[in-house]
Amino acid sequence: MNHENTKGENTKKREPIMGHEFEALSGEILEAAVAVHKALGPGFLESIYLKALEVALRHRNIPFEAQKEIRIFFEDAAGGLHRLDLVVAGEIIAELKAVKVFEDIHYATLKSYLKATTIRVGLLLNFNAPTLVIKRVVL
Repeated sequence: MNHENTKGENTKKREPIMGHEFEALSGEILEAAVAVHKALGPGFLESIYLKALEVALRHRNIPFEAQKEIRIFFEDAAGGLHRLDLVVAGEIIAELKAVKVFEDIHYATLKSYLKATTIRVGLLLNFNAPTLVIKRVVL
């Protein structure tokens, strides 16, 4: 399947690895996130890492939507609006953190985002550690 970046240019075809269609795209996202972490290291605000990751994805021609708004509903009534950090290629939600350690609430929040969308794969990325901490959540 071909993906288009935000400028409409075609990018390379992503092939499934290990039987999961999201593996190749996950790998590309993680490669970009590692490059950001390697360059900046821990200690900045999430917003700094988000902007840097946007640049890294753009330079790699990986399509994404930053701060994508989603509406939350309960019993057919609008419950509110939420912004996701990144939706990459319409297939993976990437949530960035700059925390000491992941807490249960971080996983629960990402699972809620997945349930509120048609997306079934999410990545939690913690930049506030000596080594980038990555957790994948799949519904």
